[in-house]
Amino acid sequence: MTIDNRIEVVLIDDDPHLRQALSQTLDLAGLKILPLAEAKGVAAQLPRDWPGVVVSDIRMPGMDGLELLSELHAQDSELPVLLITGHGDVPLAVQAMRAGAYDFLEKPFASDHLLDSVRRALALRRLVLDNRSLRLALSDRHELSARLVGQSTPMLRLREQIGALAATRADVLILGETGAGKEVVARALHDLSGRRNGPFVAINAGALAESVVESELFGHEPGAFTGAQKRRIGKFEFANGGTLFLDEIESMSLDVQVKLLRLLQERMVERLGGNQQIPLDIRVIAATKEDLRQAADQGRFRADLYYRLNVAPLRIPPLRERGEDALMLFQHFADEASARHGLPPHQLQPAQRALLLRHSWPGNVRELQNAAERFALGLELALDNAAPDGSPGAPVEVVSGGLSEQVENFEKTLIAAELARPHSSVRSLAEALGIPRKTLHDKLRKHGLNFGDSSHGSADESD
Repeated sequence: MTIDNRIEVVLIDDDPHLRQALSQTLDLAGLKILPLAEAKGVAAQLPRDWPGVVVSDIRMPGMDGLELLSELHAQDSELPVLLITGHGDVPLAVQAMRAGAYDFLEKPFASDHLLDSVRRALALRRLVLDNRSLRLALSDRHELSARLVGQSTPMLRLREQIGALAATRADVLILGETGAGKEVVARALHDLSGRRNGPFVAINAGALAESVVESELFGHEPGAFTGAQKRRIGKFEFANGGTLFLDEIESMSLDVQVKLLRLLQERMVERLGGNQQIPLDIRVIAATKEDLRQAADQGRFRADLYYRLNVAPLRIPPLRERGEDALMLFQHFADEASARHGLPPHQLQPAQRALLLRHSWPGNVRELQNAAERFALGLELALDNAAPDGSPGAPVEVVSGGLSEQVENFEKTLIAAELARPHSSVRSLAEALGIPRKTLHDKLRKHGLNFGDSSHGSADESD
């Protein structure tokens, strides 16, 4: 049993008459009280961030107040504990204060004295918990930034959404292309939640054979089917108290989807071949690379399951929508790979940076990570050089000349990359590059590039 967070004061005294009198005093002051006759087991019932205070007599049979103080502070050293005694024992009072008691009250004491001390202790407790929450939020924000690297607007928004959803009990549907990092997001949701100490169970539904998917997810009893000789605990049951991440949910058969819907609604699982309903305390995070609404319209995915999952959707932006995040991520992965292989780190040259910025990254972060690994190993940085819209991009040479040569090549590459994008006029091209039209004409001439050679228009178009 856990003491409710609505309780503000746990009052412990073995004298029933005094316990009733003190309870009445605190209750009339508007405080929510839990009166107890003994201290044994109290510490086990208090969650670490319980927002109340403990008032306890010192001299009691069984566990005394000082022993209780020691046990409580072993769990949370900042929990205010007020100790009371009727023996006027000054050495005992000194011992209590040195042990970390918030206050020491000698019986008989005035009711106002007790109320004043309790209210000050509650105010201190609120301040401690506020500071603790702030530190945790800052730590979580730093941890998210380290896991989900990038400063683009889509990534800032994603991290904000993860931070808001992590602390809730809501199931989550993650939407993202192949290689976008769906499991990384799922793991972050788990690690930043109150379930962080529970299991995180990841399963790819698309990798399971149809013949074993139900047994794998729901478990089975002996004799449930041919070859089922022993009881098997399914993934849902194994994740009890934690989080289950179910990737490629769109690949599930309609029959399995029915069982999943029932489980999400009832939070109960029944093993194959069994009759017992087993209660579950789990969070389900599903992920898909498909449009489930469209799949539901086509009859490939249950509409009721889609609406049940789509309460808290999280969309992971593809890498092509994240601008210069690609450069930050690439260098991050390259530095990690260099350290892992015991090699000196390499820095990207301007032309290489331009090449990375122009690439459409169809494989998203997974493709980028592999490219960074090759780069760290000193291999050629070779990519399928396509513009973000899928059209062929201008060729890029990766040169290793002096600074002036590299800057010239970088400038030419950026202009060529922008030429590969659709522009209705020289004006729109100049605006995209952030330079005046005359400067653009000069640079086109200097680098041997021509707006009229593209399919967008002719070089004399100014509007």
